[in-house]
Amino acid sequence: MAESTELMRLQAENASLRQELEETNQGVLALYAELDTQALQLKQASELKSRFLSYMSHEFRTPLGSILSITGLLRDQLDGPLNDEQQKQVVFVRTSAQELTEMVNDLLDLAKIEAGRITISPGWFDMFDLFAALRGTFRPIVDSESVDLVFEEPVGVTRLFTDDKKLAQILRNFISNALKFTLRGEVRVSAQLMGENEVRFAVSDTGIGIPEELHGQLFEDFVQIDSPLQKRLRGTGLGLSLCKRYAELLGGSVGVESNPTVGSTFYLVMPVSPSGEEDDE
Repeated sequence: MAESTELMRLQAENASLRQELEETNQGVLALYAELDTQALQLKQASELKSRFLSYMSHEFRTPLGSILSITGLLRDQLDGPLNDEQQKQVVFVRTSAQELTEMVNDLLDLAKIEAGRITISPGWFDMFDLFAALRGTFRPIVDSESVDLVFEEPVGVTRLFTDDKKLAQILRNFISNALKFTLRGEVRVSAQLMGENEVRFAVSDTGIGIPEELHGQLFEDFVQIDSPLQKRLRGTGLGLSLCKRYAELLGGSVGVESNPTVGSTFYLVMPVSPSGEEDDE
């Protein structure tokens, strides 16, 4: 009799456990379904945002191009002379159009990256050619009386296998930022082999520097550091974020070392070549 009672008790417990398991499974399935729905909604929202950014960026580029062309003609006084005040106004309009063009280009790049439409075209290229091209790009805009732009000779690596255009875009952004926030001193660009298959690009300046507690925010979208210079020098807050995304596409990473009043070093670490890739020359 006692054994029969114990058996019935165990059967009742098993039935109760099965019921609890079924309810738990139903809850888990419902949670998975909700998560799938939310993931789909997030994907659709992201795609909608990317399409919107891409469409608006393309729509803005044509009128901005026209403004830049017209202000270029006015600046060069091809249709007649301008007085000093008119020259200042033309320069103001052109500068504003250039800033807006940079913002549009950054937004378009962001949309392409988020939509997975960025194409990486790697190949072998000479590091000296890369530095020479960058030097030529910035020579006309550097105030050599206040700031020296120095390109060091690459150390330990002369050739690299990657997308040179994307790499140049990252370095141009680093150099441009360094020049903006360095009133006096120098901006120094270097490249050095690390280990057997990594190269570290660095852009160091003697500018205003950045507090350590802000370092983690620098590579996020639309982040700008609050400083007197930042208020005077407008930007999109997307440049460093795009650098980070491009670096990841190239198999590398970016970072910063900085202290206020001392200066900053923005760096990119990336492979010299994919694993097993041989130099073809």
